[in-house]
Amino acid sequence: MIELGHVALYVKNLQASVNFYSAALGLQVQGQIFGGKGVMFSGGRTHHELLLIEVGEAPGPLQGRRTGLYHIGWKVGDQLAALKQALDRLNEAGIQIAGLSDHTVSQSIYLVDPDGNEIELYVDDPSIDWQQDKSWIDDPVKPLDLSS
Repeated sequence: MIELGHVALYVKNLQASVNFYSAALGLQVQGQIFGGKGVMFSGGRTHHELLLIEVGEAPGPLQGRRTGLYHIGWKVGDQLAALKQALDRLNEAGIQIAGLSDHTVSQSIYLVDPDGNEIELYVDDPSIDWQQDKSWIDDPVKPLDLSS
């Protein structure tokens, strides 16, 4: 088995990014490194899933068609209720929502971090057996309504 261990991002303003990832994802700071220019976060699965390193003013991620990072997906639970709780947390923190999507196999909230990186918060649909039934791959992305 292989699994993604962590993501490391360069950021312009470390404190703004720490505030964002703490509020948006509920990640816990594990510690600072690099003389206070880096912060490690954990969601509880491992020692750190995210590392932020401050570099100051620098060009941000390109937008539109480009190579490189598209977005980072964070699973926030196993039921749609967990995604609704994440949306409530985002709204309470005043974090702007970039989109809500139903991918059939998963349901997602999209937002953008202070440096312009797209972040996806999602839950998998437990009724879809993605390993045995691949029909979801051809399903179009649909709007997601979490208001109910």
